[in-house]
Amino acid sequence: MELRDIEIFLALAEELHFGRTAERLHVTQARVSQSIAKQERQIGGTLFRRTSRRVELTSIGRRLYAELRPAYQQILDSTRSAAASAARGVHGTLRIGTMGALSQILTATNSLFRGRHPGAEVDFVEVQPSMPFAGLRSGEVDIAMLWLPVRESDLTVGPVMSEHPLVCMVASEHPLAQRDSIRMEDFGDYEVASSQHSLPAYFEEGLLPFHTPSGRPIRRGTKVATWQETLIAVSSGRIVQPIQAEAAVYYPWPGVRYLPIDDAPIGRWALVWRTNAETPLVRAYVDAAEGCV
Repeated sequence: MELRDIEIFLALAEELHFGRTAERLHVTQARVSQSIAKQERQIGGTLFRRTSRRVELTSIGRRLYAELRPAYQQILDSTRSAAASAARGVHGTLRIGTMGALSQILTATNSLFRGRHPGAEVDFVEVQPSMPFAGLRSGEVDIAMLWLPVRESDLTVGPVMSEHPLVCMVASEHPLAQRDSIRMEDFGDYEVASSQHSLPAYFEEGLLPFHTPSGRPIRRGTKVATWQETLIAVSSGRIVQPIQAEAAVYYPWPGVRYLPIDDAPIGRWALVWRTNAETPLVRAYVDAAEGCV
């Protein structure tokens, strides 16, 4: 059944009048009659009862209407949404940079974005914690989800997508692993990871403070470039590591425990993009994110 024939059937089922149906669809009454006759031949049954005074749906017609109306409306909605997206320039592929499984935080945003903009696609690109801004500045990613604070003059910080107190990663055999929780002051007794690549001091301190609350230095130890290297260094007992709480959810690891920190700072993840590269596609995704927080 062609789309135009479906439109004619649905209109006649609602108008129950050949003349009004023809006017509504801007076709001739003969075209309406021909279409309905063709559909009845294809189905092998009568869709409408016609008399000189009225037009009625048959039981077959009522059943066909109940099945076709929602399907036809879905086609219309999808077509209109795609056309609106194209008119606004919201199409193409958006590359989102996240650190491993943290892309799960964006599940609701992705769903809302795709529903609003069916002409757009979302791809995910791995961002390494030791090089958080590299993908944005090289153009490899359009938006990155990074921990805060981010104070880069060329980058815009958008909505906060997740916020929880930091936790501590320790080896299962580490002395701290025998405790139910620790405090930030305890980091003064151990080494934490050192980034393989240079990070802005303020950004590093957002996750790895340089001093305890009393002012004792927190020593940097093993250099790491990736999240996997961090997990290995912790599980070996070489370092302990303050980390965002999401790690305990997405990365259970043999030989690693996640301990609450009683006086932990809040770890926040936010969407970040290059200010001079804010396209309609980027803006549409940020709008969807704002609708989910």
